[in-house]
Amino acid sequence: MAGQLWLLRHGEAEPHHARSDDDRRLTERGEGQSRAAGSALAALEMVFQAVYTSPKVRARDTARLACESLGCEPIEHAPLREGFSAEDTLELLHTQERILVVGHEPDFSQVVYDLTGGRIDMKKGGIAGLRLEGTRGELMVLLRPREIDRLAERAP
Repeated sequence: MAGQLWLLRHGEAEPHHARSDDDRRLTERGEGQSRAAGSALAALEMVFQAVYTSPKVRARDTARLACESLGCEPIEHAPLREGFSAEDTLELLHTQERILVVGHEPDFSQVVYDLTGGRIDMKKGGIAGLRLEGTRGELMVLLRPREIDRLAERAP
């Protein structure tokens, strides 16, 4: 089954020493990155069957803010908390054509490598889009925050 996987790394968050890792919040800049990511995906006319998010606060808030522009509600998905894998991705895509997942590094870069063979550097607030056919895929797009900001400006 062919499908599309869109990965959104959480926006900039508080420093590691600010609070427990699960409870770290987005900074003001991170909130802006999250809104811009949603606007950019809307400008690309992306429609997702589902949006899954890590239960960590910074990822949940990123998903919530991005979804404001996408007209959907994120679903917490425990495997995105840590150790999200290519196998987890394929399980989520099993019955859906296009999904967005919001989570963390280094998991997302590893998923892209495992599914496409490509090495990427996911910036905070960055987006990667993959087209998958079976267990193999290709990287369609890698957007860094500055490209996302340009796309977001074109959103309706």
